[in-house]
Amino acid sequence: MRLLAVPPAPALAVAFALAAATPTPAAPPTPAAATARSAALPTTRSAAQRTAPPSALLGAEIRQLPTEERVVALTFNAAWDETGLDAVLAALRDLAAPAAFFPTGQFAEEHPDALRAVTAAGHGLGNHSYSHPHFTDLTARQARAEVLRADAAIRTASGAEPLPFFRFPYSETTPQRIADVNALGYADLEFTADTNGYLGTAGGMTTAEAVDRALAALAPGAVLQLHVGASDASPDHRCLDAEALPLIVDAVRARGYRLLDLRELLDDRRTGGTPNRLRAARPHPAAGPRRGITGLRGSPGGHRSG
Repeated sequence: MRLLAVPPAPALAVAFALAAATPTPAAPPTPAAATARSAALPTTRSAAQRTAPPSALLGAEIRQLPTEERVVALTFNAAWDETGLDAVLAALRDLAAPAAFFPTGQFAEEHPDALRAVTAAGHGLGNHSYSHPHFTDLTARQARAEVLRADAAIRTASGAEPLPFFRFPYSETTPQRIADVNALGYADLEFTADTNGYLGTAGGMTTAEAVDRALAALAPGAVLQLHVGASDASPDHRCLDAEALPLIVDAVRARGYRLLDLRELLDDRRTGGTPNRLRAARPHPAAGPRRGITGLRGSPGGHRSG
């Protein structure tokens, strides 16, 4: 598919350029410092070795893919339990629908069978950090460790290479943090709309409302965020997003949209096809963190949303 242009906003362009620049030479670390650093950061493939994201998606916060084609991307976060995973995978199989899953590293370590089931079903895995922290509270070193530790955990659990797409916990982004993940070989892929199904019935949500939220966001390049987990607060422990998924897929297709496999964006580059045409994206805020659509501090979803 063709992507349209997403030039970085001025503040982000500067931050990205600084992150990509050659570092200023420094004194060699002491043996003790080198040992501490190697223990803190997991060994994983470098950004140069990892499958690269489309250049059109670097240097910006992506909440909607920059395309005029009537395509929609289904994405699922996995951060606390896998209650709805079997139902989600079954629905995707029956409907021949592609999706991408964004697990945390902790989820990967606790539920390796879940990640292997996702890859066995033919779906891709993104990166949703290791422990789902607020990245606005982290140092650059801590943020880097979160991304790389998750990368290593996802590879180990699934036996697959993660897609070069990172999603910030709580969808909290800043220009510098986006530049940091770009430098690690990831594009920042957030979402156009969250169904809010993760809130469950205890949070006032219903399956029908989750469907309505998804359909209200339909537009070329829309990215829908769902979750495979159920709300602990709901006594029925239902995964509303698993229930809503078949209805969402049918309605999206009935409205003339195609479900996009994010790997198509990588295939365009791998096959040496015509370079993507690009268009301008909305500027990223020049200062302060971007608060996500859901899952803000103190929200009903707590640490589990976003």
